[in-house]
Amino acid sequence: MKGYVNIPKSVYCKPCRECGARPIIAHAGIEGYVVKCPNNDEHYRTVPGIIDVEDWNIHNSQLYDNDYDLKMMGGR
Repeated sequence: MKGYVNIPKSVYCKPCRECGARPIIAHAGIEGYVVKCPNNDEHYRTVPGIIDVEDWNIHNSQLYDNDYDLKMMGGR
């Protein structure tokens, strides 16, 4: 067994912000599961528990990176 599950293509999830890889679901022991980058454990991973693809999508979004108004308000 490989220790992780590939997320089906029918489930929308953003690629890793750091390297562009499609995330995987990995078992995190008694705590549950994490959605994480398959290439590097240092990249963002969700908190152990339920499989939270929405949290992954929020934290791997670049929607506000170039928004001048939010940078001025300190929203970054």
